[in-house]
Amino acid sequence: MELESVLQFLENKAILITGATGFLGKMLVEKVLRVQPNVKKLYLLIRASDNDFAYQRMHTEIIGKELFRVLRERWDTEFESFVSEKMAAVSGDISFENLGLDANDEEKLWKEIDIIINSAATTRFDGRYDVALDINTLGVLHVLGFAKKCTKLRMLVHISTAYVCGERDGVIQEDTIFCTGKTIKSTSKLDIKEEQKLVAEKLQELRNQNASEDTITTIMKEFGIKRAKLFGWPNTYVFTKAMGELCVKVSKENLPLIIIRPTVVTSTYKEPFPGWMEGFRTIDSIVVGHGKGKVKCFLANPMSIADLIPGDMVVNSIIVAMARHANQCCEIIYHIGSSMRNPIRMSNIRNFSLQYFTKNPLTNKKGKLIKVGNCIFFSNVAVFQAYMVIRFKLPLKILKLGNIASCHHFPDVHTDNNRKLKLMMRLIQLYKPYALFNGIFDDSNSENLRQKLREISGKEMETLNFDPKCIDWEDYMINTHFPGLVKYVIK
Repeated sequence: MELESVLQFLENKAILITGATGFLGKMLVEKVLRVQPNVKKLYLLIRASDNDFAYQRMHTEIIGKELFRVLRERWDTEFESFVSEKMAAVSGDISFENLGLDANDEEKLWKEIDIIINSAATTRFDGRYDVALDINTLGVLHVLGFAKKCTKLRMLVHISTAYVCGERDGVIQEDTIFCTGKTIKSTSKLDIKEEQKLVAEKLQELRNQNASEDTITTIMKEFGIKRAKLFGWPNTYVFTKAMGELCVKVSKENLPLIIIRPTVVTSTYKEPFPGWMEGFRTIDSIVVGHGKGKVKCFLANPMSIADLIPGDMVVNSIIVAMARHANQCCEIIYHIGSSMRNPIRMSNIRNFSLQYFTKNPLTNKKGKLIKVGNCIFFSNVAVFQAYMVIRFKLPLKILKLGNIASCHHFPDVHTDNNRKLKLMMRLIQLYKPYALFNGIFDDSNSENLRQKLREISGKEMETLNFDPKCIDWEDYMINTHFPGLVKYVIK
């Protein structure tokens, strides 16, 4: 179908959104309500014991956030009645078949839903393998099964991640499912049922040993990383998301479906206001560590591209893409990122961070201003390890011995330095694959979609902008993203 008015497409539609309490999910809900108040209904699938508790979570974790400030001001005293009319919280969980819905809710939604947007995910790089497999992989199968029962369904949107590609170099094409056949590293074929079986066996083994929950969590985290690396993915998150895409490939049948693959999602560029965010968005852990004076060096190639994209641009791309492909039996993949059109390099982020925190220093627990220096980057693992031994590990051992000899006269100094070292090493292990990433994400499908939008409406192009070429990275980082990080995350 040819793309007509996107905003008209949203009118009178019933939309089921999973993951609405997450970062992207919240922004999606807010955007739809703001640009198309005549949407029929937004059904938000929320993990809760019943619909009353789901309703409480919706008010506390979604519409109670500052993100909804503009919408609240627009509707003023009628905001609550508007929300009651346009939003419904439904108790459910994609980890279960039929999304864990009550039978009455299930029947109702099958008849009403026009669009499903699956943004539910656990995004921890080192999360428990059993949990990530249930949500990021098997959850996709459950959403697909539910979608097939929706009699009016016009579109299913699956939110994935560009990094399902694993550790690759060069230009990474959009129209590729990476988790098929023989995988990136292993010579054996990845079998999702086999992964389920291995997880079940591991859990049973641990329970037979009467292992504590903390022990089970630690072992299942390590197990996920081990399985991911065996097949060529750097962490549990992207590994289970890649398997989720394989579920789409195998089980979609004739569903009208698109896959959205954002890169690293950052704070809002423009709407509903600049700089809103929740939680650390990958590079932010390094930036905050730098601002707090805890990260003074890092394993990263200064020339590597950090593929960033503001959250509101991702949301806009989702809305435009689902309008473009409604009612089509398709399997279109969209990379939503900036590396192809407007790249920003790791060295740029380092320089912007130094500039910002020099002018706007954070304070330590004693209220003193923290002075930051230029973070040293190492693009070679061996050189970095040698530097860490000389610069941090040896002095720490000497300090420990001196502390013992002086009857623990310097306990705080040793503890503080040890904590800084552990933080740095943890960040390096988690983010090394991205700090040294040499891939560029092709976004030809996204560019074609932007061109279609330009052709139909200049006004809608402005309202639903997702063109990374318009971003001035220095201005955005220093005047929008870093201040948002300080205001909404560090606080």
